[in-house]
Amino acid sequence: MDRWYSLPFYLKSACVLISILIFGYLAKVGDLILVPLILGALFALLLVPLCRFLERLKLPRTFASFLSTILFFGLIITGFYILASQLTILKEDFPAFQKQLTDVGQQLQNFVSKQFGIEYKQQIQYLSSTAQKSVDAGSMLLGTALLSLSSLFILLVFTFLYTFFLLIYRSHLVRFLMILNHEKYHKNILDIVHQIQYVVKKYLIGLLIQMLLVSILVFIALTAVGVKYGLLLAVITGVFNILPYVGIFSSLLIITIITFATSSLTNVIIVAVAICVIHMIDSNFIVPKIVGSKVKINSMFAMMAIILGEMIWGISGMFLAIPILAIIKIIFDRIADLAPWGFLLGEEASEKDAPDVIIQEPPVEKS
Repeated sequence: MDRWYSLPFYLKSACVLISILIFGYLAKVGDLILVPLILGALFALLLVPLCRFLERLKLPRTFASFLSTILFFGLIITGFYILASQLTILKEDFPAFQKQLTDVGQQLQNFVSKQFGIEYKQQIQYLSSTAQKSVDAGSMLLGTALLSLSSLFILLVFTFLYTFFLLIYRSHLVRFLMILNHEKYHKNILDIVHQIQYVVKKYLIGLLIQMLLVSILVFIALTAVGVKYGLLLAVITGVFNILPYVGIFSSLLIITIITFATSSLTNVIIVAVAICVIHMIDSNFIVPKIVGSKVKINSMFAMMAIILGEMIWGISGMFLAIPILAIIKIIFDRIADLAPWGFLLGEEASEKDAPDVIIQEPPVEKS
């Protein structure tokens, strides 16, 4: 370690940069293995208390792990089923949805013709060429969607298997970490393992409660306004809201488009205001009280992690970015040489917790 500190700054920076590039490349290439493995590890950490409870009932560890995994993934599949059933309702009402869009399109054509003097014939020619391009793009999108569904099924299968096996071999993996490191680090390793399990459990349970509360609030708001597909839009908003900053704008866009196609412009404005109010309630009350944990992540690095996760693993990376960053911070905080980086990833200290440091300007010398 002393040799590392004695190296020139440019050499240490080059080593760190090369290591980051190598890890990023391996993460991109090995996404089919790493994404379900990390998801399985997070779910396994969440299910450890349930598995221990079943083991205290004299159930074998293998059966307790299998039963815990089945119950958890049963809830996930139930959620997908509810979402799919709501999408089926949307498909049945698609003709009315299409008619509303056609009426809006005709009104827009009249407006363009009166304001800009563009004849209907020219508009139709432009719309026809655009529609043909949309059909071609739609065909590609359909193939991508089918491929995504198959990928999602494979992801669920491998995540289920990883969760099951990690629950079985959790003690074996901890013993491996103890054997791998010197005895003087054993206490620190156990502390890191316990903290990771505590933070991940609190974080995931908090996210589930947050999803439920946001979905209920959105459903109440949409039902009060009289928007169709209220349950579907509420579930979509609850799921998308997991993504900080990005999710609320995505769900707001979807809700406003569907509301505009099935209702009036006044309802669109009311729904947009209601979603913004719910987002403020979520940000200022629900998240700090429910999702907040012992690990506080800097908002700037959280946003960077989400963008980087999307670049490497797509949507899965966006969902995994925050818990991975929280785990990295836990490890950094408990390793002396990496503690400054853990401090950098954390939130800024409040005034009462901040160190009593006053930066003063140097005195001006009198000539």
